[in-house]
Amino acid sequence: MDTRIIAFDVETPNSRNDRMSSIGIAVIEDGKVVDTYTTLIDPETYFARFNIELTGITPEMAKAAPNFPKVWKMYGELLQSGLLLAHNAPFDMRVLSKCLRFYKIDAPRYLHYACTVQMGRRCYPKLPNHQLNTLCEYRGIELDHHKADSDSLACAKLYLDYMEQGLDPSGFIRKYDTHELRTIRK
Repeated sequence: MDTRIIAFDVETPNSRNDRMSSIGIAVIEDGKVVDTYTTLIDPETYFARFNIELTGITPEMAKAAPNFPKVWKMYGELLQSGLLLAHNAPFDMRVLSKCLRFYKIDAPRYLHYACTVQMGRRCYPKLPNHQLNTLCEYRGIELDHHKADSDSLACAKLYLDYMEQGLDPSGFIRKYDTHELRTIRK
């Protein structure tokens, strides 16, 4: 597949999952990762203890970071420049869409994406589960789990691994409605 793939991962500050505290992006072109980006994000909301412990991101760390509208100005064009890819993609797509909605940011109504969980189930059906850490351990991919930069890069590497295994990604491409917060069924 020759198109640009943008693997991304978001971390959230609480269980509402309607704001980001971090985003990681890994860009795939011509079968290799060509760029990576990451930033903390000030979610302008409260942090739950669980999320702090899971991600290591504290309110103090995020306070010095840009808010989502500033991050969208930095990376929005990039995120719209190809097929989005995430591990458990409906989660990341929903968080992204909720942020766009909350901040009233004009963005495309529909975004195309693929999910590396679904691809992993097809490529490695005998694994006990298809969580990011399980797949990365199985394939020898380095991972610092629940860190957006590491998770997005691992997602990109899994995608490339799936392609090496002969998986055709075209059957995994979906369309996400950013207004309705849902995948459009074919």
